[in-house]
Amino acid sequence: MNWFGRVALVCAAIPAGKVATYGQIAVLCGEPRRARQVGRVLHQGASSAAFRVVNRQGYLSGAGAFPVPGLQRELLQADGIAVEGDQVDLERYLWRPSEEELKELEQAFTQAGI
Repeated sequence: MNWFGRVALVCAAIPAGKVATYGQIAVLCGEPRRARQVGRVLHQGASSAAFRVVNRQGYLSGAGAFPVPGLQRELLQADGIAVEGDQVDLERYLWRPSEEELKELEQAFTQAGI
């Protein structure tokens, strides 16, 4: 399995105005125990949508995750997501993929050979 590719595809599927958690991405990639590795992949530049990924409590990534302090907050706010302190309201903004979106992800994995 191409872990890097799967993470990139899942992140690219996160809709504007929504966020996903590291653990959620790991589950969608078929490896539920690899949430920490999702962060590593994103830090390596796997996806331009990495700013839409937060921790399981809705907190923004650490300062080292983005080259400019406050960049994740700015990108989320530009995406229509309210950030209070350093946290996003997951009840409001968490991406909950539909059955159709899940099927599209599986098709994307298959087409990419991953």
